[in-house]
Amino acid sequence: MKPAWSVIIFTTLAGAGQGLFIALFAADAYDAARGQASLAPFFVAAAIAASFALVGAGLLASFFHLGHPERAWRSAAMWRTSWLSREVIVLPAFMALVAANAWTQSPAVAALGVAACLALFVCTGMIYACLPFLQEWRTPLTIVNFTLLGCASGLTAAAALAAWLQPAFARGYVAAALVLGALAYLGRLASLSRNTRLRPKSTLASAIGVKHPKIVQIAQGAMGGSFNTREFFHGRPREVVRAVRWSLLALVFPLPALLMLLAGPSAPLLGAAFALQYSGLLAERWYFFAEAKHPQNLYYQAIA
Repeated sequence: MKPAWSVIIFTTLAGAGQGLFIALFAADAYDAARGQASLAPFFVAAAIAASFALVGAGLLASFFHLGHPERAWRSAAMWRTSWLSREVIVLPAFMALVAANAWTQSPAVAALGVAACLALFVCTGMIYACLPFLQEWRTPLTIVNFTLLGCASGLTAAAALAAWLQPAFARGYVAAALVLGALAYLGRLASLSRNTRLRPKSTLASAIGVKHPKIVQIAQGAMGGSFNTREFFHGRPREVVRAVRWSLLALVFPLPALLMLLAGPSAPLLGAAFALQYSGLLAERWYFFAEAKHPQNLYYQAIA
């Protein structure tokens, strides 16, 4: 499939914002369990603002993927059957709950926000996991990876914010970011390993509906490219795809984890760890789309 940068930016930014909100809720729950409040108001305000800004920036990026942005509201009409429509409904609901939590500081509102956050992870992942003809996406690991990677990046952002505004929580957030980052990394490795073992279910014969033991395609029937050749294949050489794969393997967790271990409570180093991890998430999401092999490419594989 062809990676769309608007979708890549949306899913990675929104995922980080969702993870940051969950990180803040976890700190609130920790305070509640101890029966005392220790979160500084300016840290809470900064975390909520950053979460809202990340999700909002991701939402803005997603509009560039629409042919007619003015009709975006119609995408919610098919909520009974479409995971995309459900995502379109849940996302603004989550943003509204984040804003309401900033205003009320209510544990009930925060809990509803976390529920909406998790539902948004599921909706976003299911947009891809529900497609039976794309084997690379048709797995529960898609939802697991979207959720864990988002939470891991959100925790890294929370660690950087805490080191700047509330140092007492920085080490706890770093430890949580390392644990979630390791789990997310293992989950992504599991999906990469699974996808390398996949074999196409379709053949050239089934793609064109001709039952013959020997079919040789000379051309796709057109002198140049078409929508099918542009939108369902990334068009990059193997060297580029391989380089992106190695980039995500290094940047999603190992290098940011090393920085976090060396950083201590240093806000600049933890901020650099988040930036490094986010660049790895961009590579990871690009590869997520690029590695999906659409069956139609069996037919649209050659240009005369």
